[in-house]
Amino acid sequence: MTREYPPEVYGGAGVHVTELVERLRLLCDVDVLCMGAPRAGAAAQQPDPVLADANPTLATLSADLRMARAAAGAMVVHSHTWYTGMAGHLAALLHDIPHVLTAHSLEPRRPWKAEQLGGGYRVSLWVERTAVQAADAVIAVSSGMRDDVLTVYPQLDPNRVHVIRNGVDTEVWHPVDADADPEDSVLTELGVDRSRPMVAFVGRITRQKGVAHLIAAAHRFDPEVQLVLCAGAPDTPEIGAEVSAAVSELAARRPGVFWVRDFLPVHEIREILSAATAFICPSVYEPLGIVNLEAMACATAVIASDVGGIPEVVDDGVTGTLVHYDPADPRGYEAQLAEQVNALVREPGRAAGYGAAGRVRCITEFSWSRVAEQTLEIYRKVSG
Repeated sequence: MTREYPPEVYGGAGVHVTELVERLRLLCDVDVLCMGAPRAGAAAQQPDPVLADANPTLATLSADLRMARAAAGAMVVHSHTWYTGMAGHLAALLHDIPHVLTAHSLEPRRPWKAEQLGGGYRVSLWVERTAVQAADAVIAVSSGMRDDVLTVYPQLDPNRVHVIRNGVDTEVWHPVDADADPEDSVLTELGVDRSRPMVAFVGRITRQKGVAHLIAAAHRFDPEVQLVLCAGAPDTPEIGAEVSAAVSELAARRPGVFWVRDFLPVHEIREILSAATAFICPSVYEPLGIVNLEAMACATAVIASDVGGIPEVVDDGVTGTLVHYDPADPRGYEAQLAEQVNALVREPGRAAGYGAAGRVRCITEFSWSRVAEQTLEIYRKVSG
């Protein structure tokens, strides 16, 4: 059960489900219930059209009801994110089957979502709490996330909370040479100067991803450093306007600022990541951060916040650099972020070494096939 499924994938949870399903189908029978438009390979559940103008959480719950009904005949139901947590919970009650829930993030750790959902945020809090507390097994995508789950929901039996880290497909995410065909290059299209160092960001415009911190830090980047900001899909018009104003101010003060607002295909993101001296992940909350794995798989050094599960992905001083994030000192964090970017740009050999080590780490430690095997083990455990 998932909100996202190809071709409608916009975040890490959608990537996780897509990759997991592909590998699980080699091991067992899998039916996918998703939300949105009809598509091949999944049964899309539409929200009640009567609720089209209501708070979006109500439309989500109406789709959850349809998912719960459609789960009849399943041996195990597996929900992802709060969007389908209630569907999994109700299906378990209706059909007397185990419910496995993967926690990709926790609603209480994302208070800024009240800007997006209004009172619906209180609904999402209730949905997640109800589903997590009743689930037969909770999968956390990092050890840090497991700690968060047990902190936020202390009544949970720790034996029911398991760690299965996200993976990365290193055959899809790999280094490419942008200079091989400069005429057919997204970097050429953007106007990026290949003779100058460049750092990149890829992510949604949300408080969680720390885009505002990155833009503030970029004012302190060395003059020759270029920034490619692949950032779109703002949570609210207000945060979209904030980022737009901040990028405009940055671009007015320094050259080499390239803002890509549209969703780019994988091959273009791969080219940007491969060409970057470093990938920047300024998240203030991140259960794991698949995008860091994607950058590492492209043999790119990573500079990231030391929050959540990121330290389990980015090996500080080996595959990149971790910057301490203190919510009480945002200006200090931004200064340190800029300092680390400048230091790495001045040492291209160190950056290249981090990138090479990151690629090896992805290949040896973050396999989606292993994720599927571990997930199937959980299914068997709760069904036994």
